[in-house]
Amino acid sequence: MDKSPQEPRQPAAEEALIRAALTPEINHRLRSARIVARRAVIVAEAGDLSDSARAELEAGITAALLPLAEIDEVRIALTGERRRRRLIAVGSGKGGVGKSTLTTNLAVALARMGRKVGVIDGDIYGPSQPKLLKTEGIKPGATPDGSQLVAIDSPYNVKVLSMGHIVAPGKALAWRGPMTGKALTQLVDADWGDTDLLLIDLPPGTGDVQLSMLSAHRPDGAVLVSTPQDLALIDAARAGQLFEQGEVPIIGLVENMAGYCCPACGHISDPFGSGGVEKFATALEIPFLGRVPLTLATRIAGDQGNPPAAGDDETAAPFRAIAEKLARWLDTGTV
Repeated sequence: MDKSPQEPRQPAAEEALIRAALTPEINHRLRSARIVARRAVIVAEAGDLSDSARAELEAGITAALLPLAEIDEVRIALTGERRRRRLIAVGSGKGGVGKSTLTTNLAVALARMGRKVGVIDGDIYGPSQPKLLKTEGIKPGATPDGSQLVAIDSPYNVKVLSMGHIVAPGKALAWRGPMTGKALTQLVDADWGDTDLLLIDLPPGTGDVQLSMLSAHRPDGAVLVSTPQDLALIDAARAGQLFEQGEVPIIGLVENMAGYCCPACGHISDPFGSGGVEKFATALEIPFLGRVPLTLATRIAGDQGNPPAAGDDETAAPFRAIAEKLARWLDTGTV
């Protein structure tokens, strides 16, 4: 990476070299990284850190980079700015593919990894996050000036807001498109406290809510969910095209309901097919994030507001593995 004056610098390669040497926790704070005349110049966000934690951050960066053959010196600037809250959309082109369950469990798994996470229930007409995160019947508060809703704390260290917290249970909403867009904005612009990551559980399809989100609150990335059968994959492709048109990076695809293990005999069947999403991801050169099996335990846990990812049994493992890939993307830009 030592360049003579005649050789052009390669900023992307320089940053990749530096990021590869740093931990995910440090990468999460990096704002810029470059190498100039064998000197690493690092800008990192530390607005929420104490003096001792800032010193530890500087020491960690220096210790990781000085052993690199391309670097003789490390210079670090710590900014006082808080990190911008990031938005990740979880979407599908079709209903009934388990998108809300995936969103909930990814949020819980990320929270257990130390992330400060919130969930926005973007399904205005069919909200499910109050049940999934055990916050049914709780009304959100408001800021002192009344300008913002205040996100609700779930029992799983994940904040959440949904129209299901605002509208009376069981009441049907007969809203036109512009009203759904305003509702989504109200949820996104709420007081989310110290969260630095919001997962948006989108309704199925490519309608008003998605369009409002892309125009007013463009996500940093999107996770697409599908079951393996062809019909669901066709709809997932449509959802992917919408995100691509809105210049939202697709982080990857998740295959949900991938195989069913009979609790009585242990036989595994594939009512929705098998492997279709992974083949689809490979064909489109989109990362495959993993598959989640169809289990009775997951369904029962969801109905009871007990996300499997909050535990440590085998039903938690698929969600944890996908959350680890999502966390890696947030830190490094790749899964």
